[in-house]
Amino acid sequence: MKDLLDLKPEIVATNIRKVREFRNYTQDYLAAKLTISQNAYSKIELGYSKLTVERLFHIASVLDVKVTELIAMDHSRGVRLEQ
Repeated sequence: MKDLLDLKPEIVATNIRKVREFRNYTQDYLAAKLTISQNAYSKIELGYSKLTVERLFHIASVLDVKVTELIAMDHSRGVRLEQ
């Protein structure tokens, strides 16, 4: 179980990046929407920064996905990318 929890931030960061790329959004765009620098946003996607619940909800809102999709560890329940 501990190994799974250690991977969680990395999985969330990867899910965020995948959705951002699918939407053709730049890191600059997301950073502006979140009112943070591009460098700070990049650290979120790389898993170097810890996300607050508030920031996670804000990211989900900008990306137009459910928070549960961003935190899903099981690919079958993960991000569903539809156009």
